[in-house]
Amino acid sequence: MANKLLSAIEDEILMSAGSLPVVIEGIEHIYDTKDSLPSESSHNSHELLYLRSGKIEVSVEGGGKITLGKGSTIVIRPLVKHSLNIKSGEADLLNLYFGFIHDAKELSAAKEGRLQPSEKKRSKTKNAGPSVVIPGSMARTSLESFLKFADLGLTEDNEMTSQPCFVVTGTEKAEISMLAERIVSEMSDERYSKDLMIQTLTVELMINLSRAMRNEWEENIRVKTGKAKELVAIAKQYMDDNFDQGITVAQAAQYVFLSQGYFTRAFKDETGISPMNYLMKKRIERACALLENNEIKVSAISLQSGFSSPQRFNVAFRKLMGMTPMEYRKNHLK
Repeated sequence: MANKLLSAIEDEILMSAGSLPVVIEGIEHIYDTKDSLPSESSHNSHELLYLRSGKIEVSVEGGGKITLGKGSTIVIRPLVKHSLNIKSGEADLLNLYFGFIHDAKELSAAKEGRLQPSEKKRSKTKNAGPSVVIPGSMARTSLESFLKFADLGLTEDNEMTSQPCFVVTGTEKAEISMLAERIVSEMSDERYSKDLMIQTLTVELMINLSRAMRNEWEENIRVKTGKAKELVAIAKQYMDDNFDQGITVAQAAQYVFLSQGYFTRAFKDETGISPMNYLMKKRIERACALLENNEIKVSAISLQSGFSSPQRFNVAFRKLMGMTPMEYRKNHLK
């Protein structure tokens, strides 16, 4: 039963996203400053590194040197050269190697290559990187392209895609580390429905990673005020062109690949008015113009102005104009 459910989930994701996320291996390491680590390494998969304790310096090709402390998580993209330098007496790390496959044949090969130790253990090995062979095909698909199906506003041509790595910050940080721990735990033990649980956790991990990436992208935009101003201007034009179609603030934010919360703050900073109030103002202005034509019914005006119902229109109009639509029409006719 569990195997049938797993196949159904995998098939659905493959159909929706065109690829399926797979964790090839999860490894726990304890290094200290005496260990001699490889000067450089790169892999055919994405690498998630979570630092449980200690302090390390990660040198990433094209990304410089990044110092990580306890609780930090970094994701390094496929084929990017990197190295570790232990800065504290001892560092406890958890590594996940994951990628994306495109058909059932690749999935079967990936599962056969996945390391499944009989018991959970920590190693003081001086080796870095996965202990299993990772197919080169797993380096073809970016995290962004897979997550298009989740409708999270990520595109392969945004700034994040070109970065060789990114450090996880924000509210998703704790959730991502917890999911990584759970995946390693599931891979290390023989439990009922093990593969189903690993796949479910893996998809959840990918979505949380994408949210963290988008949050970082938005933070970069906030620093680059010129870009924030540009995106607000694009969204404002979209709202001007479509306010009468019943669009929402969430749709306007999605149009420029921003979260609704950040978009609302940026819009108000640039225009002095919230996007919700701006939409309402545009709709009431349109309604006032239409009300001056005595031949158009008020119920029709509500729909032509972008309101979902006459009731909502009446409430909004009275709140902004201090009178009902009919009272406004009568005043205008006088």
